[in-house]
Amino acid sequence: MNININPNSELHQSIVRVPDMVQVPEVWLSQARQFQQVMMMYTCAIREVKTKLEVLNDELSVKNQRNPIEMIKSRVKKQMSILEKLQRRGFEISLESMVKNLDDVAGIRIICSFVDDIYEVADMLRRQDDINVIAVKDYIKNPKPNGYRSYHMIIEIPVFFSESKKPIRVEVQIRTMAMDFWASLDHQLKYKKSFVDINGEIGQELKECADVIAQTDQKMLAIRRRIEAQGGTITRD
Repeated sequence: MNININPNSELHQSIVRVPDMVQVPEVWLSQARQFQQVMMMYTCAIREVKTKLEVLNDELSVKNQRNPIEMIKSRVKKQMSILEKLQRRGFEISLESMVKNLDDVAGIRIICSFVDDIYEVADMLRRQDDINVIAVKDYIKNPKPNGYRSYHMIIEIPVFFSESKKPIRVEVQIRTMAMDFWASLDHQLKYKKSFVDINGEIGQELKECADVIAQTDQKMLAIRRRIEAQGGTITRD
């Protein structure tokens, strides 16, 4: 089935960049047009959330004389990643199953300067009257056994289209630059590789790195608060 879409768009990449050796189930091909429409909706939901975050960041840059948000990254999950996750969890391979069972098809990662910025940004999102918070996992106060730290939210936001309004779920991950540094390198080192840490030594070393990074985050926060207590402000050049 031919679908005319912008070859440079994120949506295009999520639909057609499929390895040749992987066979796409027939049920997915039969819903190609619907899949395109739903992925467009997820992309629009990301745009809605990013706009809110940019407005809030602008407000705080004036109010507090600094930006709590350093960077915003986003992605729409690729088709084969969606299929693999549905199969891994034992769900039906269908468009309806994807929408019902997967909360992370649309994802936003917010990179903050300091640990307290994470909770401030999360609270600001929570107070938006058109955002419904579905679930929260605080891996900062309760790190994963491997040392991973981040603040995760599943939110639902209404997106207005020409003839309807659709509530769309988006996964939001909020972390500091240091947490993102560790998570990115840990992912590169281990994800989807035939890696067997027989003695657990590498995993332990990575966890120790995560702990050191967490301590550094707390020290940087303490330094900032000392500067502010003396009447100083943290600004960018």
